[in-house]
Amino acid sequence: MKNYATLLIERTGAVLKITTNRPEVLNAQSRILLDELDDAFKAAVDNDHIRVIILAGAGKHFSAGHDLGSPQEIEDQKKTLLEPGFKGEYRRLWERFFENTMRWRDLPKPTIAQVQGYCIMGGMMIASACDLIIASDDALFADRAVKWGGAHVQYFSMPWDLGPRKAKEYLFTGDFITATQAEKAGLVNRVVPRAELEDETMALAQRIAERDPFALKFAKASVNEMQDAQGWRQAMEGAFKNYMLTIPHRIELGTYGPAARERAPKERFGVLNKKS
Repeated sequence: MKNYATLLIERTGAVLKITTNRPEVLNAQSRILLDELDDAFKAAVDNDHIRVIILAGAGKHFSAGHDLGSPQEIEDQKKTLLEPGFKGEYRRLWERFFENTMRWRDLPKPTIAQVQGYCIMGGMMIASACDLIIASDDALFADRAVKWGGAHVQYFSMPWDLGPRKAKEYLFTGDFITATQAEKAGLVNRVVPRAELEDETMALAQRIAERDPFALKFAKASVNEMQDAQGWRQAMEGAFKNYMLTIPHRIELGTYGPAARERAPKERFGVLNKKS
């Protein structure tokens, strides 16, 4: 198996576990991490011995979302030059946060997100793109973009995961969604004690791995295609464009780009008061 800078890879029989390994920044999603995750998913799909993929996060939290300016990300940005202006930003956000996540949603093998602690913003995106979510009882989900003058995250499946009214409630307020609330609404499949999370997730993955892989592939395809027939893909692309429309507004507010690096992580976790 390939060695990655930001991922841990572990295979148990027909189950591959991919663990994002940046606990010091709450598994924030740098460009390097996302590129490595895409590569690891592709390798898992190409390996006929792997039938189920688990996505986990090292440490106390699954993921606090996009990397807003860790030393690794800042250094990488200096080396990875992008087309300037809004056009370049559109391309970056589309390729890195929308196109990637859409592709992972359609992987031809079952995927399970193993979620503990914070699963917010970009973390909620990649968990939602998995077929199943097993959450610890201390897991917290949220999309807090409205607090910053944004519409939502780039991959916006919340109305499909929670239903329209609950999606509006959690977007408008920016409140955290507890594991119990998430299970009741349909975002999460199962809630288990934190100490049992790894074992319960692996047990489910191993049970699914006993099924015929050809059948699993098309069972998943039928569910995803049914959503697509209902307008899911078109709605997702429309939501991304709505997200992009809020970028200039957020730049004016100082909640996007370099000016937001100090503020955004604090407000993401509710540290700033409402007047800040």
